[in-house]
Amino acid sequence: MRVLHFVTGGFSGATQVAVDLCLAAQGEPGMQTLLVLRRKRNTSAARVQALRDQGLQVRVVSNWLHALTVWELRKIIRAWRPDVVFAHGFSDHIWGRRAAVAEHVPRIFHVEHNSRERYTARRLHQALALEPYTQASIGVSEGVRTALVERGFAPQKCVAIPNGIALERFPDSLLGQRWGERAAAIVMASRFARQKDHATLIHALGALRDRGLTPTLYLAGAGSARLRRKTEDLVHSLGLREQVQFLGNVPDLPQRLAAAQLFVLSTHWEGMPLALVEAMAAGCACVASDVLGVREVVEHGRTGLLVPHADVAALADALQQLLRDPAQAQALGLAARQQALAAYGREHMWRRYCALMDAPVAHNG
Repeated sequence: MRVLHFVTGGFSGATQVAVDLCLAAQGEPGMQTLLVLRRKRNTSAARVQALRDQGLQVRVVSNWLHALTVWELRKIIRAWRPDVVFAHGFSDHIWGRRAAVAEHVPRIFHVEHNSRERYTARRLHQALALEPYTQASIGVSEGVRTALVERGFAPQKCVAIPNGIALERFPDSLLGQRWGERAAAIVMASRFARQKDHATLIHALGALRDRGLTPTLYLAGAGSARLRRKTEDLVHSLGLREQVQFLGNVPDLPQRLAAAQLFVLSTHWEGMPLALVEAMAAGCACVASDVLGVREVVEHGRTGLLVPHADVAALADALQQLLRDPAQAQALGLAARQQALAAYGREHMWRRYCALMDAPVAHNG
């Protein structure tokens, strides 16, 4: 079986899911995968080569004109002849499915990665017009599946498959140190994007300082240079420069997570946040915005704390609670790790995708 994944080359969560699915397929006899990235500004040759170094076949297509994207992808499909195409994320799933339909790919799947996307009436019409040719629309959480149905996608074709992570990156040996040996610091691993709410976290850090608590905050991730500069300006204006470190992309994220007690996901909306699951697997005490996609992952009071969206005081209160009660923080971190190991492994996700590929082919329109 030949399986092609088409996804943004922006190295977002959607990109990582597509990469992980390709990596999981490497252990399957008789299966070949091809990852096709839609070029973005941060689709560097080095990042593409890093994927190839993991044994993946990777191709890159243009981004600046949708018709050209579809044309280039059609050429790849025609030459490689996949049995299955997974088209990931908005609006890439439209262009990926268009190319697959035009080249008569037998099995076509749409993967939606966020509960909120910028669907205009025209884009929604384009997406729904491809539904007769689509075997299933996959939401990466139950919340995303619900959002698809609310937009008009056929309920019987919408399924939820939660994202998974490579749990082997978080072995027991990584968490060998005692809780007290982990820094009483905060990590947020997230790209700088409209979706993420770094500002609320920075303001909450300022509120903690006024209460006599000065934890270090590590911000990992790249993304928009403009939004990063805006966050840096906010840090400077609040006098928090000595407490906040901007790390950019980090190759050793599991180790950095395992060295800190607290993780925060401050966000406006989510699909199914990989960074949060990774922090859980690393045994961090997690505090996250109570939004769709997140509340499916964190059980408030057992595997983490949920706080109202964009509520500075509530986020500061939750962080203060854990900083002043390390026993509670440790218990939350332990429960979070157990939940991640039990429910969010990459193999769980892969087997459910395999079940879809193995299902009888629906008649296309």
